[in-house]
Amino acid sequence: MTIVCELESGADLPEYATEGASGADLRAHIEEPIAVLPGQRVLIPTGIKMQIPQGYEVQVRPRSGLALKHGIMVVNSPGTIDADYRGEVCIILANFGESTFIIEPKMRIAQAVVAPVVQAKFIVVDQEEGLTATSRGSRGFGHTGEK
Repeated sequence: MTIVCELESGADLPEYATEGASGADLRAHIEEPIAVLPGQRVLIPTGIKMQIPQGYEVQVRPRSGLALKHGIMVVNSPGTIDADYRGEVCIILANFGESTFIIEPKMRIAQAVVAPVVQAKFIVVDQEEGLTATSRGSRGFGHTGEK
Protein backbone atom coordinates (compact mmCIF):
# COMPACT_ATOMS: atom_id res chain seq x y z
CA MET A 1 0.00 0.00 0.00
CA THR A 2 1.14 3.52 -0.74
CA ILE A 3 0.20 6.70 1.06
CA VAL A 4 1.09 9.81 -0.91
CA CYS A 5 2.40 12.62 1.32
CA GLU A 6 2.95 16.32 0.78
CA LEU A 7 5.69 17.71 3.02
CA GLU A 8 6.37 21.22 4.21
CA SER A 9 9.99 22.27 3.79
CA GLY A 10 12.15 20.38 6.28
CA ALA A 11 9.42 17.94 7.37
CA ASP A 12 10.06 14.19 7.51
CA LEU A 13 8.05 11.31 6.10
CA PRO A 14 6.63 8.90 8.68
CA GLU A 15 9.25 6.20 9.20
CA TYR A 16 9.13 2.65 10.59
CA ALA A 17 11.93 2.20 13.14
CA THR A 18 12.15 -1.58 12.63
CA GLU A 19 11.14 -4.12 10.00
CA GLY A 20 8.35 -5.50 12.21
CA ALA A 21 6.96 -2.17 13.43
CA SER A 22 3.25 -1.53 12.90
CA GLY A 23 3.55 2.16 13.72
CA ALA A 24 5.55 4.68 11.71
CA ASP A 25 7.09 7.49 13.76
CA LEU A 26 5.75 11.02 13.32
CA ARG A 27 8.11 13.89 14.11
CA ALA A 28 7.51 17.37 15.47
CA HIS A 29 7.82 19.93 12.68
CA ILE A 30 8.74 22.90 14.86
CA GLU A 31 11.53 25.46 14.67
CA GLU A 32 12.07 25.97 18.40
CA PRO A 33 11.65 23.68 21.42
CA ILE A 34 8.20 23.74 23.06
CA ALA A 35 7.83 23.35 26.84
CA VAL A 36 4.77 21.36 27.90
CA LEU A 37 3.89 21.99 31.53
CA PRO A 38 2.29 19.29 33.69
CA GLY A 39 -1.43 19.17 32.88
CA GLN A 40 -0.98 21.18 29.67
CA ARG A 41 -2.17 20.19 26.18
CA VAL A 42 -0.42 21.31 22.99
CA LEU A 43 -1.05 20.93 19.27
CA ILE A 44 2.15 19.92 17.49
CA PRO A 45 2.44 20.13 13.68
CA THR A 46 4.13 17.37 11.67
CA GLY A 47 4.44 19.23 8.37
CA ILE A 48 2.72 16.29 6.62
CA LYS A 49 -0.44 16.11 4.52
CA MET A 50 -1.57 12.63 3.47
CA GLN A 51 -3.62 11.13 0.68
CA ILE A 52 -4.91 7.95 2.34
CA PRO A 53 -6.54 5.34 0.08
CA GLN A 54 -10.32 5.03 0.37
CA GLY A 55 -11.24 2.24 2.80
CA TYR A 56 -8.35 3.03 5.17
CA GLU A 57 -7.53 5.42 7.98
CA VAL A 58 -4.34 6.38 9.75
CA GLN A 59 -4.54 6.07 13.52
CA VAL A 60 -2.32 8.38 15.58
CA ARG A 61 -1.08 6.65 18.71
CA PRO A 62 1.26 7.57 21.57
CA ARG A 63 4.86 6.41 21.72
CA SER A 64 5.17 4.00 24.62
CA GLY A 65 8.50 5.39 25.84
CA LEU A 66 7.19 8.96 26.06
CA ALA A 67 4.11 7.72 27.93
CA LEU A 68 6.01 5.57 30.43
CA LYS A 69 9.02 7.78 31.08
CA HIS A 70 7.44 11.23 30.86
CA GLY A 71 3.64 10.90 30.95
CA ILE A 72 3.32 12.34 27.42
CA MET A 73 0.17 11.02 25.73
CA VAL A 74 -1.83 11.54 22.56
CA VAL A 75 -5.00 12.92 24.12
CA ASN A 76 -7.56 11.55 21.65
CA SER A 77 -5.79 8.23 21.30
CA PRO A 78 -6.08 6.87 18.81
CA GLY A 79 -6.51 9.99 16.75
CA THR A 80 -8.07 9.38 13.36
CA ILE A 81 -6.94 10.72 10.01
CA ASP A 82 -9.73 9.99 7.54
CA ALA A 83 -9.16 9.14 3.88
CA ASP A 84 -10.91 12.35 2.75
CA TYR A 85 -8.86 14.70 5.01
CA ARG A 86 -6.22 16.74 3.19
CA GLY A 87 -4.98 19.12 5.89
CA GLU A 88 -1.78 18.97 7.88
CA VAL A 89 -1.50 16.17 10.42
CA CYS A 90 -1.15 17.71 13.87
CA ILE A 91 -0.79 15.80 17.13
CA ILE A 92 -2.61 16.71 20.36
CA LEU A 93 -0.19 15.90 23.17
CA ALA A 94 -0.77 16.23 26.90
CA ASN A 95 1.68 16.11 29.77
CA PHE A 96 0.31 13.82 32.49
CA GLY A 97 3.73 13.75 34.15
CA GLU A 98 4.96 15.71 37.14
CA SER A 99 7.58 17.85 35.41
CA THR A 100 7.84 20.08 32.36
CA PHE A 101 8.59 18.17 29.16
CA ILE A 102 10.49 19.76 26.26
CA ILE A 103 9.48 18.83 22.71
CA GLU A 104 12.50 19.34 20.48
CA PRO A 105 12.41 20.00 16.72
CA LYS A 106 12.32 16.69 14.79
CA MET A 107 11.49 14.72 17.96
CA ARG A 108 9.48 11.53 17.40
CA ILE A 109 6.19 12.39 19.14
CA ALA A 110 3.63 9.80 17.98
CA GLN A 111 3.08 6.81 15.72
CA ALA A 112 0.93 6.43 12.61
CA VAL A 113 -0.79 3.06 12.15
CA VAL A 114 -2.66 2.31 8.91
CA ALA A 115 -5.92 0.41 9.44
CA PRO A 116 -8.84 -0.73 7.29
CA VAL A 117 -12.18 1.03 7.79
CA VAL A 118 -15.59 -0.62 7.77
CA GLN A 119 -18.60 1.67 7.59
CA ALA A 120 -21.58 0.01 9.24
CA LYS A 121 -25.24 0.51 8.48
CA PHE A 122 -26.98 1.63 11.68
CA ILE A 123 -30.63 0.69 12.10
CA VAL A 124 -33.19 1.31 14.82
CA VAL A 125 -35.35 -1.26 16.60
CA ASP A 126 -38.19 -0.18 18.82
CA GLN A 127 -37.81 -0.71 22.56
CA GLU A 128 -40.46 -3.43 22.64
CA GLU A 129 -38.49 -5.54 20.15
CA GLY A 130 -35.21 -4.62 21.84
CA LEU A 131 -31.70 -5.93 21.35
CA THR A 132 -30.81 -9.62 21.63
CA ALA A 133 -30.07 -10.72 25.20
CA THR A 134 -26.54 -11.64 26.35
CA SER A 135 -25.19 -12.97 29.64
CA ARG A 136 -23.38 -9.65 30.18
CA GLY A 137 -26.43 -7.49 29.60
CA SER A 138 -25.84 -3.84 30.41
CA ARG A 139 -23.08 -4.35 32.98
CA GLY A 140 -20.23 -2.06 31.99
CA PHE A 141 -17.09 -0.65 33.54
CA GLY A 142 -15.34 -3.13 35.80
CA HIS A 143 -18.03 -5.77 35.44
CA THR A 144 -15.55 -8.68 35.37
CA GLY A 145 -13.72 -7.63 38.55
CA GLU A 146 -10.03 -7.05 39.11
CA LYS A 147 -8.71 -10.62 39.40
